[in-house]
Amino acid sequence: MANTRALHRKPQASHVAIIMDGNGRWAQRRGLPRLAGHAKGVERLRDILKACPDLGVTHLTLYAFSTENWKRSETEVSGLMRLFRRYIRKESARLVQAGVRIRFIGNRHRLDKDLQGLMAWLEELTSPFTALNVTVAIDYGGRDEILRATRRAMTAIEAGDLRAEDLDDATLSGFMDTADLPEPDLVLRTSGEVRVSNFLLWQAAYAEYEFLDLCWPDFTAEVLAGCLDRYGTRERRFGAVAG
Repeated sequence: MANTRALHRKPQASHVAIIMDGNGRWAQRRGLPRLAGHAKGVERLRDILKACPDLGVTHLTLYAFSTENWKRSETEVSGLMRLFRRYIRKESARLVQAGVRIRFIGNRHRLDKDLQGLMAWLEELTSPFTALNVTVAIDYGGRDEILRATRRAMTAIEAGDLRAEDLDDATLSGFMDTADLPEPDLVLRTSGEVRVSNFLLWQAAYAEYEFLDLCWPDFTAEVLAGCLDRYGTRERRFGAVAG
């Protein structure tokens, strides 16, 4: 009976992951350079972070820069890196005041040393906070993460710290970038594109998805609230059959 009641309980998405897509298109439709759209997207993020705790969101994971985004023009990539640095410097005090903890996932070694240092500094600065846990994926790809986690597991096996026969889902999860984080309940993508783009391939195996036909700079706290309300109407069975 307990399991049946759990199946019918209205679900609440405490961990939301967002593919923040459409910044460049938002700008181009307005006759602006693509970087203007990225800058507007950074401004939008401030409102979303502020709204999350009141909406019951405790964890927010944001796809900021993928392993594939290096293929973009040098102008756009360097501009994005400047935006990341500016955001960390400008928003750090606001994040501390709001009690927001920031983590970064991805293969950050390809980023320049200055940005790596700022990221590590912000992680340390905000590590005591729990009002909202924000994970930012930079130079991140789901396949790349799984490969890196597999290599870590293989190293542990070769060192005798892990037996190959003991490697299971839970153990491999412990080698992921997100090892100490809950899996996402809801994954959102803006811009009207209907694909996952190599984001949280392992972690989002049982997540609910919603694809939104608006660009990230137009994504508001009200839109997020609507997504959460719709999530609450879904039946989460995780492979079981409702009673």
